Amino acid sequence: MRDPLPALATELSEGAAGSQRRVIIGILGAPGTGKSTVAQRLQGLVGEDICVVVPMDGFHLSQDVIRGTDLETRKGAADTFDVGGYINLLERLKRNREDVIYAPDYRRSVEDPIAAAIAIPKSVRVVLTEGNYLLADTGRWGEVRQFLDETWFVDTPHDVRVARLIQRHTAFGKAPDVAAQWAKGSDEQNALLVEATRSRADRIIVWQ
Repeated sequence: MRDPLPALATELSEGAAGSQRRVIIGILGAPGTGKSTVAQRLQGLVGEDICVVVPMDGFHLSQDVIRGTDLETRKGAADTFDVGGYINLLERLKRNREDVIYAPDYRRSVEDPIAAAIAIPKSVRVVLTEGNYLLADTGRWGEVRQFLDETWFVDTPHDVRVARLIQRHTAFGKAPDVAAQWAKGSDEQNALLVEATRSRADRIIVWQ
């Protein structure tokens, strides 16, 4: 299968060269589709001087907030994120009036977001923001789309996606049986919500 990313990167580069306006591309897909990999590869192809990746996962509610609550057992669900904070960041990125904007990142090694971990200078022309719920319409998630110039849905075979999730969970400390249960339980419920938004995307990226 032909790799679609070089052509997309060329399109982004040419668009950035021909405009002074910042473009924000939303890259979405179900858990385990490879959204982060796609975004990071595109950033490398376009160039880190003009392209920055801003993950939605930086707005996970912290472990201190969800510990001992129902949210902890559903971490990754749409209501376990600070969607208001994410919307505020997208609005600032779209306006592009500040010399530097700082965004949070998510570190799986500590299972918590890290504040002000990503710097986005005013000179950055392309922002790739990746996450699950960019086209969801529950709660305030429906406000996200207005700040995105395009949305790209990463489509990955179900079996490949689930295998990746299990591998990820085990790599970060879950026992194999717990990892499989999480991937086929909570993650799968989230995947159903995300996949229901597929038809709203501007493009579909078939990704193996």
